[in-house]
Amino acid sequence: MRRKGCLAIAVLGALALLAAVFGARFAFGNAQVEEETAFIVPSGSTLTAVAHKLENEGLITSADGFLLRAKLFGGSDPIQAGEFLLPAGIGMGGILDTFQQGDVIRRFITIPEGTPSILIHERLIAEPLLTGEIPVPEEGSVLPDTYDFERGEARTAVLARMQAAMRNYLAEAWPRRGPDIAVDTVEEAVTLASIVEKETALPSERRMVAGLYSNRLKQGMYLQADPTIIYPITRGRPLGRRIRQSEIAAVNDYNTYAMAGLPKGPITNPGRESIAAVLDPATTDALYMVADGTGGHEFNADYAAHQDAVDKWFDLRRKRGEM
Repeated sequence: MRRKGCLAIAVLGALALLAAVFGARFAFGNAQVEEETAFIVPSGSTLTAVAHKLENEGLITSADGFLLRAKLFGGSDPIQAGEFLLPAGIGMGGILDTFQQGDVIRRFITIPEGTPSILIHERLIAEPLLTGEIPVPEEGSVLPDTYDFERGEARTAVLARMQAAMRNYLAEAWPRRGPDIAVDTVEEAVTLASIVEKETALPSERRMVAGLYSNRLKQGMYLQADPTIIYPITRGRPLGRRIRQSEIAAVNDYNTYAMAGLPKGPITNPGRESIAAVLDPATTDALYMVADGTGGHEFNADYAAHQDAVDKWFDLRRKRGEM
């Protein structure tokens, strides 16, 4: 009898457990995430709106049940906006916890140093996970860097972060500028830095190039920077050919072969290091530079030595079959 009594109790306990489980499923419904799924919580969404979105996308069976379960058993933390990855088999409690405590999926877009604004615009427009239209940003207004974004985020918001990063960097860097630099304003510093950015790809040369151009500015010499010839022609795109004599002689607001001083604005978006180089250039008497065949430049203070370096460069190019 005792054994039969124990068996009956066990059966009743199992039935009670099953009733509780099915009762909970009846009251709350259940999740049905059959495979790993990305789910977006739109910015400003209420939990009610998210629950109905989950139901509409077939990830839970009942929005009302999800909300009831959240009210009875969920934490008090607010849900986060963004994109989340829901693993296969996750329950409703796990879904709520993911929205409250989980990591938002972040995606990244990189703007290399020296990228002109027209190409930044193309890169943002080409990103299919961003939304909305944007104008071509003002040249020199974007700080090259890697930026994160969320699926469905507005391109205007991403661009605004890029431009805010430049403003913030300049606000920090300008007060630390060296004494007797060649520029008088932040805007001039960005313009000169854009030339430095385009003239050398070697980080070790940036301060030297900045020093050379600073010397020329102070002495009233023409900067004679090739990238300033190209910019009004292509707006920063590669020229794809050699510069023509007519383009060297062209008079416009950018060509520093045809005018003294800085161009009217930046010719690209300079990075932190080029801006820092302009604000603290190398102390040098150099006024001339020419490519040295290794990716860098030879710097000289007098024209005769510079011309010898130019002759060596052209001879090297002829031996390479480039001329």
